[in-house]
Formats: sequence, structure tokens, C-alpha cells
Amino acid sequence: MSAVPVRQNHRRNRARRIAIGAAVVVVVAGMNGPALYRFGSEKYHEYKINRPEYKAENGHWDFLDIPAEFKINSIHASLLHTGKVLLIAGSGNNQKNFDAGKFESILWDPKSGGYKMIPTPKDMFCSGHTQLPDGNLLVAGGTKRYEKLKGDVTKAGGLMIVHNEDPDKPITLPAGTMFTGKENGKTFVSKDPVLVEKAKKVFDPQTGAFLRTEAGLGRIYVEARQSGKKFETGTEDNYRVQGMKGSDARNVYGIAQKLALDKKDFQGIKEAYEFDPLAEKYITVDPMNEARWYPTLTTLRDGKVLALSGLDEIGQIVPGKDEIYDPKTRSWEYTGIIRKFPTYPAIFLMDNGKLFYSGSNAGYGPADVGRDPGVWDLATNKFVKIPGLSDPDRMETSATVMLPPAQDQKFMVIGGGGVGESEKSSEKSRLVDLKDPEPRFKDGPALEKGTRYPSASLMPDDSVLITGGSEDYRGRGGSDILQARMYDPESATYKRVADPAVGRNYHSGSVLLPDGRVLIFGSDPLYADQANTKPGVFEQRIEIYTPPYLFRDARPALSGGPKSVERGATAEFRTADPGSIRTAKLMRPSAVTHVTDVEQRSVALDLKKTADGIEVTVPKNDALVPSGWYMLFVTDEKGTPSEGVWVEIP
Repeated sequence: MSAVPVRQNHRRNRARRIAIGAAVVVVVAGMNGPALYRFGSEKYHEYKINRPEYKAENGHWDFLDIPAEFKINSIHASLLHTGKVLLIAGSGNNQKNFDAGKFESILWDPKSGGYKMIPTPKDMFCSGHTQLPDGNLLVAGGTKRYEKLKGDVTKAGGLMIVHNEDPDKPITLPAGTMFTGKENGKTFVSKDPVLVEKAKKVFDPQTGAFLRTEAGLGRIYVEARQSGKKFETGTEDNYRVQGMKGSDARNVYGIAQKLALDKKDFQGIKEAYEFDPLAEKYITVDPMNEARWYPTLTTLRDGKVLALSGLDEIGQIVPGKDEIYDPKTRSWEYTGIIRKFPTYPAIFLMDNGKLFYSGSNAGYGPADVGRDPGVWDLATNKFVKIPGLSDPDRMETSATVMLPPAQDQKFMVIGGGGVGESEKSSEKSRLVDLKDPEPRFKDGPALEKGTRYPSASLMPDDSVLITGGSEDYRGRGGSDILQARMYDPESATYKRVADPAVGRNYHSGSVLLPDGRVLIFGSDPLYADQANTKPGVFEQRIEIYTPPYLFRDARPALSGGPKSVERGATAEFRTADPGSIRTAKLMRPSAVTHVTDVEQRSVALDLKKTADGIEVTVPKNDALVPSGWYMLFVTDEKGTPSEGVWVEIP
């Protein structure tokens, strides 16, 4: 990959460019017929977008040159503190890969342009991920079983709740355990092992008298032994566990509602891993208590990680059982809090330690449960709703960003669509100021079209790049939006910039690189044509956007500073022209999937100029600046950023 372009002195070739431009215009104007005109228009467009003046105003898009052996269906992307980007496909939404156990991750090095295939132990397709204080990346959840549409389901199946009324011991039932209905006489087989906790004795808190025994419960997916509609059940029944004897036969039993040939959703896994950027490998850590597919992982102020939502091992929304990962022990613990959200909820750490839920999510879950935005106090489980959200029924597949600087606690929610496969989409950009005593959403500038799956990346000059998306579900009807915009938080306005070459919808995302460019990856269209007749093909091409600020004559540079800075401490860095430096900020690296990135934040630093450099001071607030690795950027009087310098905040 070539270095970031810097605008050169072009006076010598100006006359030649004008002559070429005039010739192109003459050729285009003289062409006859639609095909010739289109050919000429494409040629002129290529000429126009490659002119230095155009790049300096609008930026430029380029494709990465990816060798064939490293082309994967990238679903997840995370920037590591080594400067490399980890791209995770897992099975890549490809049933054949899943059946073959083919799970993939690659590392891309923006500096060298090199690629490396990373052994991937489990199907991390549709997992959650977040940056840890030590610079490792936590990846949790993924795919246990692919969905089956109603017409593809051949064996009746569904959820079996296993009860254990023995208060003295839990019991584990292996995969292949058979359950036979007492009324319907039909037998179903479990697909996986299940641990059923022992029963709990309940006593009166006042008198201490024994009240009752509450059975321990286990949830397991079961299927009929044979194919066919005649093996379906339509009503609830009790199920005897075959092979049980004595007291176990009395204490352990199953209860199931309808077991049918209905559609079967994706099912999640409990496995969790840390990716070590230095060793460049996955490290197995303790599994979660709950299986999760489409979960969100949010880093808390103490460096622990909250995991919430997702589809469980039987394809149902995890029933609000949120849990926390401790990086020190590499283990998980339930929060004891029950709060339900749809999958991939956009939940951000606020500067007071509370959590902000914007309402953005990526799809699964009831239309009337857990979709209202608000501020959540994890310590008390108090949730205060925030009113004023426009298009509240079009929040699926929307993007949310914490606008710079993070100290202002202002958020923007962009686009989105209706629940499920709805054709509805929103062009709205909703803004909310959480510093307001009574925060309320207000509409900001609108996009040109209703936009599902917009990618949003914070930039080091405090702008926000908004790109990609589609008007309809998964680009249906050829509805991809080939547009990009820069949002200016100060003026609350959009500016159209260079258009990308590739449409991006479902399974896409964007990542800010340390050199100030942005990587755009993925897209998983439902169809490959406007008529919706040909199945879509996953987009393996990756584009890089070079913003206008990198086509200027020069950019500031930093050197000589410390690798680690305590919160509240001051650090000195050298720079050639201290007088030109206007701003300094810490930017947390992205961990993005399904246009959901709750890691992004840009923290303004106090700045003082010295004789040969600058001094920057990190805020003391650990909720504003959670422990971990950040990119330090400075900008000059033109808004041109330096290259990011990696700094650890312990």
C-alpha cells in the first residue's frame, strides 16, 4: 500500500492538465448514442475525481489490493494498538463454511500493506467485541447453528425447558438425550448437553418457615427423530426423560410448548477469547454464562466489560441476563440485573459512569421491548427514557456516534429502518445533549435518502464521515446509496464529499486508521440485481477513503513523547512548529460490526505550547477516559491532523 498522498507543486503541469481536460470535454460532447455517451461520462468522471483540486476539496477513494488467499467475508473489524487491523469473518454468513468448520480472521498492516491469516478457533460470526485496558481485544459469542427458513425445516423442533426438583444436586443431560411426551407420545432429541441447576428451597423471610421448592431450570433445543409434519406438536406437554431411574425419574422432566416446523433462528455460543495484538493470536478465556449471537460488549469505567442481549443457544433473545467480564480474572459474573434489549444495542459509557442507550440496534427482538432510548444506571438498574426521538419505529440498522469532544456528551443517531425486513428507512439525524438537565432528542440535518446501515467514523479534525447504507433492507431493489458526507458538529451541517465506488449495506462498517484515512469493509446484499431475482454475493473488496486534509502541502508530526500517560498527568511531545498546533485529542480505536461501534470516542486534551513542542494533559475522569490504548492526534491551524501516536492510559 502506498504512503498517504501529500499534494505536490502542480504549476508546471497546469497547462497540460487544462489541455487534457478540454480534449476530454470535446470528446464527451461529440459522442453520439447512449452507450458512447455513458462511456464518455465515465471517462470524464474518472478524470474529474482524480484532479488534485477535486481531491483537496472532496477526498479520494481507493481499493486495497488484497491477494486472493486473504479475501474473506469481513463481518467485524477492530484497530489494534500495533496499528494493524483485525478483520473477522468466522464462517462469514456462509453455511458451507460453517459446516466445514472453516472460520477465518486476517490481520492487515496499513504500514507495510501485508496480510496474515489468523487461526480462528470458533465461529465468531456475529460475536461482540471491545478493547481491553491492556490492549487485548475481547471477542465473545458467535454462531452455534445457522438459521433455517420455514420451508427448509424438515424436523419439528423448539425449546424444551428441563426441570430439576432435587434440591441436593444439579444434573447434566448429554446431547442426544430423548424426551417423550406424556400426552402426545412423541419423542424429541436434544442437540447439545444441558446443565440443570438444583432446586432452590424458599423460606419465609419473616418466620423462617419453609414455603416451597422452586425447580432448577435448563433450556435446550430439541428436534424430532424423524422428518415430517406428523411429528409436530401443537400444545404444551410434559416430557419424560428417557434413561432416568429412581428419584431422578421423578425429579427431572421437560416441559415444551409448540414443537413445529417453523423457522429456526440463529443460535449463539458462550465461548469467549482475547486477541493478543503482540502475539497475534486468540487466547481462550472463560466462557460467558449465556450463549450470545449479536451481543454488544461495552467497556465500563473500571475496565470490566458488560455483555448484553444476543440470541441464545436455542435462538431466542437472552432474557435480560446481563453479565460482566473481569479482565484480571478472565471470568464472567452475572450482574444480577434483568434488562432486555434488542440485539446489538448501541450502549455507550457516559462520563458519569452511567450508560446511554441510543435506541440503535441491529435487528432481533420484539418491536415493543427495550427499544426506547435512555440513560441507564447499572448500579440501581434505573432507566430514564429520553423523549423526542423522530422516526422511533425506524431505529434498526441505524448508527450512533458520541460526537467530539467526548466531554460535551452529545450524541448523533443516523438513519435506520423498520423492524425486521421492513421497507421503511429514515433520513433523519437525531441529536441529543446529555449535559442538558432534561435531555431531549432534536432533529439535525437530514440525509438525502432514507438510510439503513450507514457507517460513521469520528475523524481527527472533529468531523464525522458518514458513508454507505441502503434505502431498503439489505440493499433490496438496488437501493445501495453511493454517497459520503462529512458532518461538522460545530455548525451541525453535512458536506457532500467524494462518492465511494461500492455499495455497502448489511454486515458493513468503517474504521479510522492511525494515518487519518478510513477503511470501509463488508456488505451482504440480499440480491445481486434490482429485480431481486439473483442471490446476493458478499462484498470482499475493501475501500480506503483519504480525506481532503491529507491532500494539503504538509501535516504536523509528533515525536519523543512517553508511551504511557496517567489520567490527570501531563506529557510533552516534540513538534517542528508548536505555534501552528491548535488542538490535541485522544481517540479510542474502533471495534465495529453491523455499523455498531460503541468504542469510538474523541477526548479533547488541555494543550500548552513549549519552545520545541507541546504539553498535553489527560482528564482525570476514568469514565471519560477508560483505561486502554488511544491514538493521540494534534491538528494545525488548517485543521490538518498529525498521524496518530499510540499512548497507553493505564
